Amino acid sequence: MIYLDHAATTPVDPQVLAAMQPYFSELYGNALSVHRYGQKADYAVEQARQTLAGLLNCKPSEIIFTSGGTESDNLALRGAAWAARQQGRGHHLITSPVEHSAVGRTVAQLVESMGFTATCLPVDAAGRVNPADFDRACVPGTTVASVMLASNEIGTLQPVAELAAIARQRGVLLHTDAVQAPGQLDLDVQRLGVDLLSLSAHKFYGPKGIGLLYVREGTPLLPVQTGGSHEAGRRAGTHSTPLIVGMARALALATAAQAQRISHYTARRDQLIAGLLARVPGLQLTGHPVDRLPGHASFTLPDVEANQLLMHLDLRGLAASSASACKTGSPEPSEVLLALGYAVAAARGGLRLTVGKDTTAADIDRAIDIVAEAVAALRRLGARSRLPV
Repeated sequence: MIYLDHAATTPVDPQVLAAMQPYFSELYGNALSVHRYGQKADYAVEQARQTLAGLLNCKPSEIIFTSGGTESDNLALRGAAWAARQQGRGHHLITSPVEHSAVGRTVAQLVESMGFTATCLPVDAAGRVNPADFDRACVPGTTVASVMLASNEIGTLQPVAELAAIARQRGVLLHTDAVQAPGQLDLDVQRLGVDLLSLSAHKFYGPKGIGLLYVREGTPLLPVQTGGSHEAGRRAGTHSTPLIVGMARALALATAAQAQRISHYTARRDQLIAGLLARVPGLQLTGHPVDRLPGHASFTLPDVEANQLLMHLDLRGLAASSASACKTGSPEPSEVLLALGYAVAAARGGLRLTVGKDTTAADIDRAIDIVAEAVAALRRLGARSRLPV
């Protein structure tokens, strides 16, 4: 089986698993307990926080631990929007049509149920936001904007640093969903200039169920999840010490190997794109041809239904995705591809293939064969179904 769905999730690195292991069975204390079990757990949590802060170039106090990217996105948008409205600064939000649903649906709920207004920025044919459009959308009363660093569905990179500079001039907080970025893009929050940034460990060879939200010092944020005094009162819930330790180890490994991984990812991605475009008639590359994630390839086939294709690929030994993992299985056309201007038929034929650190050239050669064979088989079936009775 060839696994080319690393944008959906990655296997836990053995070094990460080894780092986590003691905190499941030996150092199992609650990090808020005052006895030595709790003290050891608290030390591990705070060491992990310091490691992560160093990798992101921020203060440890600016890191909030969450259950993953979805919660981080929710906390960033709701927490910052609620705080801004409470302070009387406004209730207008900005986002784009190519965001992850954790952002898109949160903004929709804030508008539909909580009295906020929002501007959804247009994107070009590659899925990029125009900074000039962003600047025009920052009107009096705009408080929070959210534009992802890299698309989970089409791989396109957004000009986040440029948007952040505009947002700062306009007095608008900028959040970015950077879940797809670790090990592939620069995550220095000072260079990015963002006020809030979301990460999820299972996207970079860490465990599922843990993520973080970077919150720049001085950024108003109301808690979304209330309870105890965890995370300086910003996110209640007992710390998952093993997962926090694992996330810090995973990001440290990804950052240390980033140059090597980018070179590897890019070579395998380009091999995949070139091979498929040569072998599969009618296949179109989606997203930006150059400014895209090093490990990300995405396509559309207007005459092939994505979920049927995925089943055929799986039977032949290839794990892939039709769009984001959160949408796979839905017969609806991709909202992201529709926003890019694709017709409904093309938006139903999206295919995402994402390589990993252990993907080989032989894996890619075989994957190209499998996709070409599966598409040809589906087209033959489609032609037969259209024959007159």
